[in-house]
Amino acid sequence: MPSTYLITGGAGFIGSNIVEELLKRGARVRVFDNFATGRRENLTALVNDIDLHEGDLRDEVAVARAMQGCDYVLHQAALGSVPRSIADPVTTNEVNIRGTLNVLIAARDAGVKRVVAASSSSVYGNTPTLPKIEAMPVLPLSPYAVSKLATEKYCAAFHAVYGLETVALRYFNIFGPRQDPKSQYAAVIPLFITHALNGTSPIVHGDGKQSRDFTYVDNAVSANLLACAAPAEKVAGQFFNVACGARYSLLDVLGGIGEALNKSVAPTHEPTRAGDVRDSLADITKIQQAMGYHVLVTMHDGLRKTVEYLLRANS
Repeated sequence: MPSTYLITGGAGFIGSNIVEELLKRGARVRVFDNFATGRRENLTALVNDIDLHEGDLRDEVAVARAMQGCDYVLHQAALGSVPRSIADPVTTNEVNIRGTLNVLIAARDAGVKRVVAASSSSVYGNTPTLPKIEAMPVLPLSPYAVSKLATEKYCAAFHAVYGLETVALRYFNIFGPRQDPKSQYAAVIPLFITHALNGTSPIVHGDGKQSRDFTYVDNAVSANLLACAAPAEKVAGQFFNVACGARYSLLDVLGGIGEALNKSVAPTHEPTRAGDVRDSLADITKIQQAMGYHVLVTMHDGLRKTVEYLLRANS
């Protein structure tokens, strides 16, 4: 019998891409989502093949019910966005920290084999050292970053105290199809592409030379599934960078979008936002050695794929 996977936040951007790949592999898939940030249309083509549980991470009874009979948990559900966490730190704390605790308790009690939880490169903060290596000290600068560090620490503690196998994945600026460009807290790449398609000027906070290790979503999906299968002695209780090991500035991104659309994309510059990190670049040696992870899609190929997706979505 195929394994059963629970994807929290399975209607979200990364979660729905994981759901799709698991279904292709013949797995049994259960989705837990309250559709606060996830979108029903992300599951439209998949809904007949999944077991959908609509519920909130803060509801421990609903989480426990969804957990029953699951082998693996891919915990993607969270309130993302640094600006949102600054505007409302209490809700970010309740969803991301208490919600994660509910997931871990339910997984422990249900006898789940392993929990793979989404963390974030934001835990590193604005330290100048590049690339970011997992052994570095962390310095989270926003409530969101603090909540992701708490997620990692709770995962490690549940492995140490209860023997629950956990893995935390530090995502570096994941982008790709199904990322919502219309959200108030939309990520930069879909927002830039949407502006370019509409002929409007995208907003860049600061000089645009700030850089990120932009990582196409297929790489994050691969990391999650590798984290489920990797030997426990190599991964349990640990955290890993998920990225491409290359960095590009926001101006580079705008240039790439312009190339894909064969048009010039000129930004409007506004002041730098509080809590934003200046530069980010991952060292991916640890995940390569522990799981056999490798980059499936480069940033430039991913950017082209994302532009093509949004062109189709807007046609």
